[in-house]
Amino acid sequence: MNLFDIIIVQPILNLLMAIYAVIPGGDFGLSVIIFTIIIRLILWPLVKKQLNQTKAMRLMQPELKKIREKHKNNKQAQGLAMMELYKKHEISPFGSIGILLIQLPILIGIYRVVQIFVLSRDELGRFTYGFMENIPAVKDLIANPDNFNQNFLGFIDLTQTAISENSISFGLLILALLAAGLQYFLSKQMSPNEDSNKRLRDVLAEAGEGKEADQAEVNAIVMRKMMKFMPVMLFFIMISLPGALALYLATSNAVAYVQNAIILGKNKEEMLEQASKQKLTNNKPTAKQRAEKATEARVTKIKAKD
Repeated sequence: MNLFDIIIVQPILNLLMAIYAVIPGGDFGLSVIIFTIIIRLILWPLVKKQLNQTKAMRLMQPELKKIREKHKNNKQAQGLAMMELYKKHEISPFGSIGILLIQLPILIGIYRVVQIFVLSRDELGRFTYGFMENIPAVKDLIANPDNFNQNFLGFIDLTQTAISENSISFGLLILALLAAGLQYFLSKQMSPNEDSNKRLRDVLAEAGEGKEADQAEVNAIVMRKMMKFMPVMLFFIMISLPGALALYLATSNAVAYVQNAIILGKNKEEMLEQASKQKLTNNKPTAKQRAEKATEARVTKIKAKD
């Protein structure tokens, strides 16, 4: 096994097998759903921090708009003022990247697990942890890999693609549609509230009249376009991959939508109170800083005596 298999694939496979073992009759689809919920709960602290920053970004939109208007003729000053505002509120504009960096290896890991179940079931024993072999259902699966139930709800084969050379799986098509549709609503839920409904052609028309284009408006327009285009692209990707990935992504997006609603639905005062507490915690002096301050005080006292 390579390093990726040891760090990512093996834990995913063993967790899925453990879940599969406790489901009466075995159901790979239910195993994937439960696995996804567990992963989202594990990621909850990171997700919560990201969502608080997202909500803070929404509340900052009026201030950001003022900065854009104040420095509309000086992009460098505008950028510096925005970064200063982010720093003041301890917000990272790239805070959402962390979740993506974690989700991507998991998706690749699930794809690799599906490959093992489809093409290399004889290797299940090599990927299974020693203590897992004490579970009767896992032990039986290793001894008789052909008994593995790769279906969801008894009829959707999650190891197959939605469209193959000889057939179309409507169940897998529905899963791909769910994954793509939920991705659209999730993106819409996470996008900042924009007052402007300008289209790209409007901005280009204004630029043609000699008016300088507002880069923030251009970025917002591009993001709205991408929000509509990405789910379409995701749908075509999902129908070309094993159905287990579409089920994982659909479940992950559904759970994420609920988690987002919990955090983003909090009122403004509560969110600002949490931000203030975090700021106070971050501003609390370290032991080293307290020691340096005490030393400075002693030196000042000695100088005063002299």
